[in-house]
Amino acid sequence: MKEKNSRIETLKMLISSKELGSQEEVLQALKQEGFTLTQATLSRDLKQLKVAKAASMNGKYVYVLPNETMYKRVHKHTTAKDMLETPGYISLNFSGNMGVMKTRPGYASAIAYNIDSTDIPEILGTIAGDDTIFIVIKDGTHPNQIISALGEIIPVVKEKGGEK
Repeated sequence: MKEKNSRIETLKMLISSKELGSQEEVLQALKQEGFTLTQATLSRDLKQLKVAKAASMNGKYVYVLPNETMYKRVHKHTTAKDMLETPGYISLNFSGNMGVMKTRPGYASAIAYNIDSTDIPEILGTIAGDDTIFIVIKDGTHPNQIISALGEIIPVVKEKGGEK
């Protein structure tokens, strides 16, 4: 079962980050990630994920995950395995009593939920989009306090010191 879960997560990452227009292309991409499977197994996986085909920006029909027909494609060549093992956090910048955190596509809601549920006294609240979190900070709070507090939830925030 662990193998299937790993394959499904890799498949979702591949569909989200590459323009794959045929099952053969998907099978080849999965093979590059270390998963060799039959077309029948791939069909079952695609059906389970409710994958559809939609026109991309260049008019080519490609596989997309549900509700993500305009998904932001990642153009940096990173293996799906590496992407799954890295946190969604990208950067954090401040202006007055506001912070803006950039994340990988799809990670903002989960990270914002973790921030809100931790009840950091210096943070009044968050609003999350797909890849951006707006953070409202209590007046008089220094950005280093926020970096320190967020570093307890997202260790890479402390390592990067806020701005990427």
